[in-house]
Amino acid sequence: MIFYGEYLGRPVRSAYFCANNNLSLMKKSEINFAVELDNQNVPDKIFWDATENPNEGISDTRAIAVAVWDHYHRGTLKIDLWTKEMEVFDMKRFYIEIMSGIADTLLTATNDKKMADGIENLCQQLSKSLDEEIKAAEQ
Repeated sequence: MIFYGEYLGRPVRSAYFCANNNLSLMKKSEINFAVELDNQNVPDKIFWDATENPNEGISDTRAIAVAVWDHYHRGTLKIDLWTKEMEVFDMKRFYIEIMSGIADTLLTATNDKKMADGIENLCQQLSKSLDEEIKAAEQ
């Protein structure tokens, strides 16, 4: 059975299925990327959209980093793309923030405070170094 409705003013389509006479909610979310390449196959523009995009109306970006766990080979598959307009300092900040987010997720997923704190401490050191590098470049 498919339910159509609204959540927070946005249209929602939710799928339900019945198993053993229990009604369960199956929700589907999508994240989509579109990349425009120049004649040398370098990303020129990157667009994204998601069913739960918190930045309604904003769909372009200068960089994406996607990681997927390959449980068959017990390794990570990654896609990292950035446009020619992505500035070096912004790229460095982007990866520091990704690493900080990883520390938060790691703590939530594993409760390993020691590892999460180690990653977060590294992020603080890198952030301080980046701030000094930016100040030096501005002089």
